[in-house]
Amino acid sequence: MRRRALSVAEAKATLSDAIRDVEAGTTVVITRHGKPVVALVRTEDLNNLERLRSAGPDGGLASIAGGWEGSEQMVEAIEASPRRGRRRITDLD
Repeated sequence: MRRRALSVAEAKATLSDAIRDVEAGTTVVITRHGKPVVALVRTEDLNNLERLRSAGPDGGLASIAGGWEGSEQMVEAIEASPRRGRRRITDLD
C-alpha cells in the first residue's frame, strides 16, 4: 500500500489529484504543522475499518471474516476449533 503525505495547504490546492491517488490505491495523509491529522482512504478500506471497529476487541477473527470468496469455510473452521477464550499470559519476570 502506498502512502502520500500532504500539508493542509497542499491538500486544498491539489484535492482533485489527491482523490485520484486514493482511487488508485494510495492513502493520502493530511498533516498540520507536520503532524498527521486526517487520511483520505478508499471507501472499501473505510468499510473494512468500520467492520473491524464494530467487532470490538473481543470479537475475534470469526466476527470480522466475510466479504471474500471462501471466507465462509474459514468462519466454520474457526468456530469448530477447540481453542476458545483468551490465552493465559505468563509472567516472564
